[in-house]
Amino acid sequence: MYHVEFPGLGWTFEINPVAFSLGSFQVYWYGVIIGIGFLLALGFALKNLKRFGIDTNGFIDCVLVGLVCGIIGARLYYVLFRWDYYSHHTEELFAIHNGGLAIYGGVIGGLLGGGIVAKIKKLPVAAILDITVMGFLIGQGLGRWGNFFNQEAFGTPTDLPWRMVSENTEGAGVHPCFLYESLWCLLGFGLLYLFSRKWRRYDGQIFLLYLVWYGLERMLVEGLRTDSLYTPIFGLRVSQVLAAVTAIVGIVLLVVFRKRTAKAGDKVPETEKSVPEETVPETAESVPEETVPETAESVPEETVPETAESVPEETVPETEKSVPEKTAENISDEMPADTVSKDAEEI
Repeated sequence: MYHVEFPGLGWTFEINPVAFSLGSFQVYWYGVIIGIGFLLALGFALKNLKRFGIDTNGFIDCVLVGLVCGIIGARLYYVLFRWDYYSHHTEELFAIHNGGLAIYGGVIGGLLGGGIVAKIKKLPVAAILDITVMGFLIGQGLGRWGNFFNQEAFGTPTDLPWRMVSENTEGAGVHPCFLYESLWCLLGFGLLYLFSRKWRRYDGQIFLLYLVWYGLERMLVEGLRTDSLYTPIFGLRVSQVLAAVTAIVGIVLLVVFRKRTAKAGDKVPETEKSVPEETVPETAESVPEETVPETAESVPEETVPETAESVPEETVPETEKSVPEKTAENISDEMPADTVSKDAEEI
């Protein structure tokens, strides 16, 4: 049980890290909150898969593998950079209910596991990355409150109005780093979701924006924390270095791909529309409007009428006129005038 205060705001909380117990088995708020964050992220992803052109069954396979790999990666990352402690406390290697999951390790493990499955199933990997990182922001934004219940991941002493005090801070007011990251991730989710609806131009663009958005925040907030993991050689904060690198890489790739326009989500609607709107309607229209009407019109207007008119107007009339007008008249005119007179004169 922790007695947590925010003296500048006048807030006081009594916090029990254990949510409930099943016999001797205790379920911690840390795990419950992460589980809720995962379910919300999964629900968001499933609702938006069609817009990103991703097959639902294939995506679920990626999630299942990515979840397992993410948990392993998060714990492995944390243990490796705290090996000086865990090498002497091997019984705690798998005690993840007490914390000790590094978010960067989880992101790396989850993306690698899920990405491999997506590649095997020939799914649009970049599009999956886009929708996955938005889910990450939901999970991270909520998951950080697990750190609050465990009273961990806080920062250096401060006199700011929102400083936090508890037994784990030894009575000093400190930066509530969990709160900074939670608010930043939830805000990032809202912005990236809006961007994906209105301005997303190519698969992978949201993923690159995530690298920049989260990298900048983590690079700053990590510098305030007192429980950072350090590199064994230069003594640098691991997450701070990784955050800076990912943010820079994200910015560079955004510039490189600034003219790119290719989304898997654009192909799905076109395929769906081609059946009811393009293939079927055009075929249906081509029979009554193009083939049938033109054939029907060609018979009465071109073939039949022209033949019918050619008989009475051109062939018949001209024949009939040639007989009475030319032959009859010429005979009547020529016989008395030329032939008869000539015969008469000769006689």
